[in-house]
Amino acid sequence: MNPNDDKTPNAPPTDASGKPVNVVERDLEDRDGSTEGVDKTITPSSNRVKEQEAEELQRKVDEIERKVADGN
Repeated sequence: MNPNDDKTPNAPPTDASGKPVNVVERDLEDRDGSTEGVDKTITPSSNRVKEQEAEELQRKVDEIERKVADGN
């Protein structure tokens, strides 16, 4: 903790003209920005999505193994 933390108020972020900026809203509006690909790479998918993908892959593997066992 910095000793100056107590003295600095939690002021909202401002733009160059000094007007307050809602950064969350701004970031949500900027979905097509140049960082979208990086965000998708860095932000992990939920465990539920990964589990569903794994289950789907397992069904495909099981189907292929049945076909191989049947000689098709």
